[in-house]
Amino acid sequence: MARWCYRHRLVVLVLWVGALLGVGAAGARAGTDYANVFSLPDTDSKRAYDLMTEAFPKSAGDTDTVVWKVDEGSVRDDGVRQRLEPALQAIGAMEGVGEVSSPYTEQGGAQISRDGRTAYAQVTFTEQANAVPKALVEDVVDTAQDAARDGLQVELGGQAITRIQEPPTGLAEMVGIAAAAIVLFLAFGSLFAMLLPILTAVFGVGLGMMGTSLLSHVTDVPEVAPLLGSLIGLGVGIDYALFIVTRHRRGIQRGLDPEESAVLALNTSGRAVLFAGGTVCIALAGMLVMNMRFLDGVVLGTSLTVVLSVLAAITLLPAMLGVLGPRVLSRRQRRKLAAEGPDSDEATGAAARWSGFVQKRPRSIAFLAVVVMAALAIPVLSLRLGATDQGNHQESTTTRQAYDLLAEGFGPGFNGPLQLVSQGGDEGLLARVQSAEGVAAAVQMPVPPGSDVSVIQVVPTASPQSVETDELIDRLRDEVIPAAGTQTHVGGVTAVFKDFAAVTGERLPLFVGAIIGLGFLLLLIAFRSLVVPLTAAVMNLVAAAASFGVLVAIFQWGWGAEALGLGKEGPITAFLPVIMLSLLFGLSMDYQVFLVSRMHEEWVHTKDNARAVRVGLAETSRVINSAALIMICVFSAFVLSGDMEGAMAGIGRAAAVALDAFILRTALVPAAMHLLGRSNWWLPAWLEKRLPHLAVEPKEDLPAAAVAKAPAYAAAGDPASAQSPEADVPAQRTEAAGHGGASAVHGFLRTPGGEPVADAVLTLVSRGGRQLDRVGSLADGSYILAAPGPGSYLLAVSAAGFAPRARHVMIGAEPLVYDVELASEEEVDAFK
Repeated sequence: MARWCYRHRLVVLVLWVGALLGVGAAGARAGTDYANVFSLPDTDSKRAYDLMTEAFPKSAGDTDTVVWKVDEGSVRDDGVRQRLEPALQAIGAMEGVGEVSSPYTEQGGAQISRDGRTAYAQVTFTEQANAVPKALVEDVVDTAQDAARDGLQVELGGQAITRIQEPPTGLAEMVGIAAAAIVLFLAFGSLFAMLLPILTAVFGVGLGMMGTSLLSHVTDVPEVAPLLGSLIGLGVGIDYALFIVTRHRRGIQRGLDPEESAVLALNTSGRAVLFAGGTVCIALAGMLVMNMRFLDGVVLGTSLTVVLSVLAAITLLPAMLGVLGPRVLSRRQRRKLAAEGPDSDEATGAAARWSGFVQKRPRSIAFLAVVVMAALAIPVLSLRLGATDQGNHQESTTTRQAYDLLAEGFGPGFNGPLQLVSQGGDEGLLARVQSAEGVAAAVQMPVPPGSDVSVIQVVPTASPQSVETDELIDRLRDEVIPAAGTQTHVGGVTAVFKDFAAVTGERLPLFVGAIIGLGFLLLLIAFRSLVVPLTAAVMNLVAAAASFGVLVAIFQWGWGAEALGLGKEGPITAFLPVIMLSLLFGLSMDYQVFLVSRMHEEWVHTKDNARAVRVGLAETSRVINSAALIMICVFSAFVLSGDMEGAMAGIGRAAAVALDAFILRTALVPAAMHLLGRSNWWLPAWLEKRLPHLAVEPKEDLPAAAVAKAPAYAAAGDPASAQSPEADVPAQRTEAAGHGGASAVHGFLRTPGGEPVADAVLTLVSRGGRQLDRVGSLADGSYILAAPGPGSYLLAVSAAGFAPRARHVMIGAEPLVYDVELASEEEVDAFK
């Protein structure tokens, strides 16, 4: 498929652009129909909600609040009324406003505080908040605040008002993409290579978000789903493309033809991307075990975006690679390749030095990493789940100030009243509730004629997010209501979120067990080891604890929250642990697979654990760290989303990725694997026989000693032979290769005119992308390359002034004679 996409690149590009435009047009025409369904079946708040729905028709539209306060005097003063009443009348006359309830009517006395300095009016729109035009909301805000003067403060609160405070749609995504582009440019040094992962992610996320909006018309999808979908989609979309482009560029730099390099990259890293994307979707689907209707839409939206991001990486990306060809490398890299020939695949630089340092001091590094992670995890012991509201907005927002004015004038609990709902009589309950500890006020609410539903509205003495309000709900359910002998249920938004948090806490162990168990099974099958998946499971739990510790410190304890523009501290949103853990385990699996698969490959070839861990870390840490930096940039940018849940998810995920990549995968995991030694790869024989085989990357059609160099050719006088990346292969492996059917390919390099080509670099590469031998041609153009055995290989040739080329060669038991004719970049190469 990769080859087809590469060769038919224009067809693939047209199909993707057409799909994006088509789905975008359908989404724009249909609009959105997001629904936040937080209630849970078989909970007390859900039964209260059902009775309220039965007794009262749903409001036609969103209800928002205009709040005003005077510094001196009373809101009843003529000067105040003369400013507010015309404003309220003007708002009520606006098209799209259904009703305005003023405190200056006979029924509005309760809308003025006891001290007479604060009052509020309720504005009911004809549509729900998402459907109210922003222009109308802005008119309402401007009209109300124009009534303010010195000594008279006017603020507004409500869902529709919140919408106009949000940053422009897509701001967080654009900032994240811009930051990712900088990281990619620094990593690649090429503008074209930088654009490839960005474009791949944009197509995947764009289709995913518009598809999610269409799904909202056929099932309940919460408003936060597209935000979380874009959050995870941008991260994995850019990262998956990064892995493939990195492998492709490496192939070209090692002498492969661009088409062969792209096919090889998709057949290796592309397979890993499929595996990684599948594990992310499985981890997301694990949320379904929570049996929470609210999460179903989140699973659909985020999984759709991940699937489309993977699809873009394995189809759209090879098409774009075909368009660019060798230009995926920078000019400097192309000149170096032509002048010096293919690069060695031996890791060098800071990554190799760090890997050697970890090998020398595994105990010290493991100890320091554990101490850091444990310290960061301490705040998680005080984790409290709940709900965020407008009281958590930034102090400068009108919604936050309206919230504070209502709390100051009518009590902290006014912003989150409870409803005690019963069917039939509730004699004596009102008096018991009014005298209960933690109750500021309790009143009997009027109900429609003929209804047998009774509703008591209770205003707590504490704020909706406080522990005291949680305790009041428990006290009403466990003591006050049973003592009255009635079948009464406690409802309201505060009670719904309390029940949501309680159910989340009860089912979270099952959810964690399910995704940890599934991840363990996948890694067990992929790496044929019990210790590797066990280590990964422990590391995932450590990463989760530390990242939630950071989340608690910032959002619940308020450490730096206001300075970062995140608003006031409060409990962690009830559904966030489930979503964060799904993303954490899915993405951690990606990094674990990418790191350990290279270690496993080296272990299979050498049976040397120290070398396997050292080489695996040296060759993968740079791309893992680059991918992590991109994730951190994308996730952190969601602080700008204007959504508290989005900011929590962004900061939490950024912290999780940073800790996972820079401490766990780069330090603790390799240090632990050095300490565990050969036991890393232990698997009982009886289990080995029963496990199915699942290879993350394709098997090479080579014998077991495929990486060894035949000794007869190592001493053939090749100057490049001494530089082979396998020079440190143990002697017993070399000897085994020499007796295991080793062969060779040899011949001459000529120009089209028959002139010998000297000092060209020839590289023999396995079908799995591993460099097996590399030599330089002699003065007469002759060369000889050692092959570990019969099979299919890639022969890459590079020489100054000639276009690099690569072709498949089939080597048998006898040495293969293979002459190569090189031509300039303007001419067609022919392999004789």
